[in-house]
Amino acid sequence: MIQRFIELGEGYGDIYELRELISTNSHRFLHGFVFVSKDPKGNSVLSIAAAFKPTDEGNFMPIYLCREGIPENSKRLEIFEQAVKELGHQPIKMEVKHSSVYTEKQFFFSHLIAILRLNHFIPPMQ
Repeated sequence: MIQRFIELGEGYGDIYELRELISTNSHRFLHGFVFVSKDPKGNSVLSIAAAFKPTDEGNFMPIYLCREGIPENSKRLEIFEQAVKELGHQPIKMEVKHSSVYTEKQFFFSHLIAILRLNHFIPPMQ
C-alpha cells in the first residue's frame, strides 16, 4: 500500500478544497487530524489533514494536508472540524515537530506517517 501526503497549501483558500474532498469522498473518509506545532518564533501553528481509505485499484491511500498556516481558534479550523463532525467523526489532535526541523519536507511527511501508523490511525505497511 502506498500512503502519501498530498499538500494542498497552507490552509488559506485550500481549506475549502479540503472540505469539499471530505464531503464528496465521505464513503472513503477515515480520519481528520489537527497537528499542532511551534514555528521557529515559538508561535503555535496548526496543520489539518484528512486521511482516506485506500483505493480499490492501485491500493493508494491519500492523506490531504494543509500545512502549518492555520492559527489556533480560527474560523478555518472550525470549518474543518465541522466537516469532520458532519461525518460522525472527531478530529484527532496531536502535537508534532514543526516541518522546519527537517531538512526536507519529505522527511517531515515520513515522520507523520510513522506516527499515524504507530497509533493505528492508518494501516501498517503491507
